[in-house]
Amino acid sequence: MKVWIDADAAPREVKEIIFRAAKRLQLETILVANQTIGVPPNSPNISVVTVHHGANIADQYIADHAAMGDIVITADIPLAGKLVEKHIAVIDPRGQEYHADNIATRVSIRDFMDDLRGAGSITGGSRPYNELDKKAFASTFDRLVTKLHKTSLRKRANADQTED
Repeated sequence: MKVWIDADAAPREVKEIIFRAAKRLQLETILVANQTIGVPPNSPNISVVTVHHGANIADQYIADHAAMGDIVITADIPLAGKLVEKHIAVIDPRGQEYHADNIATRVSIRDFMDDLRGAGSITGGSRPYNELDKKAFASTFDRLVTKLHKTSLRKRANADQTED
């Protein structure tokens, strides 16, 4: 299991939660960004991929390299849609888990809001990240890590039994 972070826009608090979990659980964690991103010292399981500047280059890198059993952290709805199609766990920084049952609705809402912004009807962005968002993210992230870790252990145990 790897944790991928769409790091250009991920809040510092989200990265801190993931860094602590990565250290505690020895999770391979990859931050993907089009700028230099710092990671905690002495964190051999945390790496950074810096991609060329350009629209959606980091998103495409994540879509190309993440695999089933991984967790991706992104606020990018189109990227989330691609990943859900590949059966990859996706969480936004506010703790919303994207899955087959909700991604089509989220993409439709995103497209509608984008049309409104393009027409000048909506000019504001999303509300500031707050403590409730942080707690929701931490809870969802912990639940998914636990679930995927258990699934991985079961698969490994089944593979070991098959070899015997």
